[in-house]
Amino acid sequence: MASDDHWRVAHAINTGLLGWLVLVPRRHVTTIADLTDAEASTLGLWQVRLSRTLREITGCTKTYVVQFAELEGFNHVHFHVVPRMPDLPIELRGPRVFGFMGRTETDSVPADQMDGMAFTLGQFL
Repeated sequence: MASDDHWRVAHAINTGLLGWLVLVPRRHVTTIADLTDAEASTLGLWQVRLSRTLREITGCTKTYVVQFAELEGFNHVHFHVVPRMPDLPIELRGPRVFGFMGRTETDSVPADQMDGMAFTLGQFL
């Protein structure tokens, strides 16, 4: 999708929300405190650029940027950059947006739509 020397971006898997992105360091890191100064210096730029691009592409009102790194198998630093659409129901706002995660293959964003988002995102970044 997009990357530089320190970070790469991918569409989240098993989500029911098109445009849910994940920003991941290129090396394995388990805590934000272990980011190098070089990684840290571009982190905010990536988060802002991705948020602006999602606003342009999806028409979202804002983005949520979240980092937990707690789920088994995903306990490395990664940032969720989630488009908050204007019509998102109240019961899915804030941390409840994670209700879109953990979907099955049949109710997840289809691979061709994720690929289309990746292509479009690449045009903006």
